[in-house]
Amino acid sequence: MNYQRFFDEAIDQLHAERRYRVFADIERIVGSFPRAVFRSNGEAREITVWCSNDYLGMGQHADVIAAMQQAAGTMGSGSGGTRNISGTTHPLVELEAELADLHGKEAGLVFTSGFVSNEAAISTIARLLPNCLILSDELNHSSMIEGVRRSGAEKKVFRHNDVGHLESLLQAAGRSRAKLIVFESVYSMDGDIAPIEKIVELAERHNAMTYIDEVHAVGMYGERGGGISEREGLAHRIDVIEGTLAKAFGTLGGYITGSRAVVDAVRSYAPGFIFTTALPPAIAAAATVSIRHLKASQAERAQQQRQAARTKEILSAAGLPVMPSETHIVPVLVGDPELCKLATDRLLGVHGIYIQPINYPTVPRGTERLRITPTPFHGDELIEGLRDALVETWAALGIPLNDTRRPGVAQTDRIIPLVVPSSGG
Repeated sequence: MNYQRFFDEAIDQLHAERRYRVFADIERIVGSFPRAVFRSNGEAREITVWCSNDYLGMGQHADVIAAMQQAAGTMGSGSGGTRNISGTTHPLVELEAELADLHGKEAGLVFTSGFVSNEAAISTIARLLPNCLILSDELNHSSMIEGVRRSGAEKKVFRHNDVGHLESLLQAAGRSRAKLIVFESVYSMDGDIAPIEKIVELAERHNAMTYIDEVHAVGMYGERGGGISEREGLAHRIDVIEGTLAKAFGTLGGYITGSRAVVDAVRSYAPGFIFTTALPPAIAAAATVSIRHLKASQAERAQQQRQAARTKEILSAAGLPVMPSETHIVPVLVGDPELCKLATDRLLGVHGIYIQPINYPTVPRGTERLRITPTPFHGDELIEGLRDALVETWAALGIPLNDTRRPGVAQTDRIIPLVVPSSGG
C-alpha cells in the first residue's frame, strides 16, 4: 500500500478548496511594534502586521521582557518537568495567585495553552459530574468542542447567543440533572459578545454550572482587565472563568479560575494537565508582570479601543464591507476563499501589510474575511494607509465596495493576477 498517497490526496483537497494554509516567516522588531521583518525567497523586508493577537503589544513591553530575561537568567530556560515532577516553580505559584485575584476566584490553574486549558478542564469537569449534560454555544472554539467531545457526556448545542433556545434545553433537562453551560464572552471571528447576564440568570434558575471562555477579553475589558464578566459585574456569578496568557497579556499559556474544589479536581484528574511539562519559569514571570501592569493601567485599553473604533470608522467610510462588531475585532468580508487569499497576497506583496485570510473551517463557507486587530500602536497614519491599501486591493481584484453579499466563486474571473509571496491559507 502507498501510504503517502493518502496524505498527498488530503493536501491536494485543501489546495482544490483554496484553503491550504501557508505560514509567513516573520520576525517582530522590539520597539517597533507592529512593524516586523518578512522573509521570503532569501529576501527580507519590513512590513506592518495587522492581524496579531498581541492585542495591546504587551509581548514587547519593557517590563515584561525584563521579567522574562531575569527569570531565565536566574532559573534557566525550562521548567524541569511536569507539575508533579519538579515543574511547580515559584513563578507559576505566583502567577496562579495573580490570576485567581484577577477574576475574584479562590484558585487558578495554568496550562501550556488556551486550547489545552479548555480541552482538559471541560472534559474533566463534565466527567466528574454524574450524568452531566453539556449545553454548548454553536460557535464555540474548537478547543471547547474538543473538551465536550472528550468528556463523553451528552451534549446539546444551542443556537449562537440564543437564550430562548438555551432555556428550552435547560427546561427539558430538568433541575435535578447535572448541567454545564459552556460559552465564550467575545467570539473572535465576528467580534460579538455573549448575553452573559441572561445566561447566568438561566443557569441559576435551572441549577446549572457555567463555564466561560474569556480568551479574547482578558486584559482588554474591565477595570482591571478581568474581561467582559468583570466589566459587567458578573464574574462572581460564573463558576469557571477560562482565559489565555497568549493574547492581551503577550506571553504563552492558558488557565482556569474557580472555586478551590473545582480547580483542585481538574488539577488532580485532567490528563492534559498531569502529563504535560509545565510552563518555563521565565514565561510565568513575564505573564505575572503583564497581568499586574494591566490591572493598574487603563492607558493600553483606552488607546486600543480608540484605534479599533477609528479603524472601523475609516474603513466603513471608504465603502469597505466592515462586518458588525461590538469589540476590538474588525472583520472585513470577502466572501470567497480564493479572493480572500489573493487579497492578502496582494496586501503583503504590493503594500507591505500582513493580514492572514480567514477561510473555512474557521468561518462558514461564504463568509471568508480579513480579520483586522488594531492595537494601541496602530496610529492614525497606519490606519489611513490600511484603508488606501484595502481600497486599491478591492479595485484590483474586482471585489465590490459596500457589498456584503457573498461574492462567490463565479466572480473570480474578474481577478487581476499578481505574483507575490504567499501570506496565508
